[in-house]
Amino acid sequence: MAEQLITTEEAAQRLGVSKAFLERDRWAGARIPFIRIGARAVRYRVSDLDHYIEQRQRRSTADLGGNR
Repeated sequence: MAEQLITTEEAAQRLGVSKAFLERDRWAGARIPFIRIGARAVRYRVSDLDHYIEQRQRRSTADLGGNR
C-alpha cells in the first residue's frame, strides 16, 4: 500500500518551519522531496521528511556536513 501523503501545511508543522520555507525550497531546487499532483497540488511523504531530518543531524556547530 502506498504511503500517505501530507499537505505543505502539515509538512511545515512536522518540520517546525513555515509554509513559505517549503515553498521557497521548491523554487530553489527542492532539498526536501515533494510530489506534484495535477497542476497545483503539492504533497510530501512522511518518510522523505524523516530522511531530510536525519540528513541534517549534526554533532557540532562546526560540522557542516556538506549540506546547504
